[in-house]
Amino acid sequence: MIKRLLAAAVACTVAFAPAAFAEDQATPAPAAAMPLSADPDMAHDPDNILLLDLSNGKRVAIRLVPQWAPSHVERIKTLTRAGFYDGVIFHRVIDGFMAQTGDPTGTGRGGSELPDVPAEFNMFPHVRGSVSMARAADKDSANSQFFIVFYPRFSLDRNYTNFGRVIAGMDAVDAIERGEPPANPTYIVQASIAADGKPQKFAPPPAPPVAVVPVDLGAAVTQ
Repeated sequence: MIKRLLAAAVACTVAFAPAAFAEDQATPAPAAAMPLSADPDMAHDPDNILLLDLSNGKRVAIRLVPQWAPSHVERIKTLTRAGFYDGVIFHRVIDGFMAQTGDPTGTGRGGSELPDVPAEFNMFPHVRGSVSMARAADKDSANSQFFIVFYPRFSLDRNYTNFGRVIAGMDAVDAIERGEPPANPTYIVQASIAADGKPQKFAPPPAPPVAVVPVDLGAAVTQ
């Protein structure tokens, strides 16, 4: 009886072990599909490059990385293609920290009419040029506002959703006017996705001063 049980146990082990091993081998490690850096090549995957034409006359290119934060990247692309960011100022710009935009009211309290996006915190650090989603105290309150980091700020890691990085035009980011809000804020003239092929758009030139024609009030006085 004991010999029969041992033989059955061996048979079960032989039957099930290869299948379990095959299943383990077929499951890729999560890191396999997760890029460890933002692709800097402007010719690659233009559908995931966000272009910001700023009022300072410069263009910023941001690599969106959907593998890091798919829902946040989709939200940015949806709002960009709807023209939501066009004309929006950088309302909170702190020297040595970051430049924040994405609020059409310019107050820091506004957003889009779309529902908030649940957090997608990830392993990628907030280094110079990182682009991350702003939010309120609730971790799932991101909507339309985002910020670009001037210098590394690792205290933001796993507290804010990092969804991309500047791959060209960081000098344009450095030139954004500082302030909360700035006295003369830099704004987004046009936001677009590179795959859509929109040419760079510049801020309209300032209107010329209106000439003031002196009026001889004395001559207008009648008896």
